[in-house]
Amino acid sequence: MRCPFCGHHDTQVVETRDSDEGDSTRRRRRCQSCDKRFTTYERAEIELPAIVKRDGRRTDFDRAKLKASLMLALRKRPVGAESVESAIEAIEARLRQSGDKEVTSTQLGEWVMKELRRLDKVAYVRFASVYRSFDDVSEFVAAIKETGKKPTP
Repeated sequence: MRCPFCGHHDTQVVETRDSDEGDSTRRRRRCQSCDKRFTTYERAEIELPAIVKRDGRRTDFDRAKLKASLMLALRKRPVGAESVESAIEAIEARLRQSGDKEVTSTQLGEWVMKELRRLDKVAYVRFASVYRSFDDVSEFVAAIKETGKKPTP
């Protein structure tokens, strides 16, 4: 594994943990050259369904894009990186469990909102405002009221 800080190829695994779901392995590594530590995740490569956009285009599921969207919604919110990672893993698990070759972006967006609602109510409203294209304050008020309700399973 190459060090993301100095690019050196010799790194040592310091700690290894399996995720709670057992579908990935988290490894803490230390660079032999610069002595910095970093985390890597290993998971089996499983083909996830294609995402069908609202305009009909089809794209591959992009974990990095999902993480960027979650991080934007959670910006300056007190949510840890491990919580974000577990939310991403939960969404990916739903994609795998769907058994479909394609999933609509609308369905994916609903799963993201459900995870954000569980993690942080403010982030949920932020994401919903962009995702659902809120036009006025009443839509914000409705989304805020929705956060007080119990989530549906």
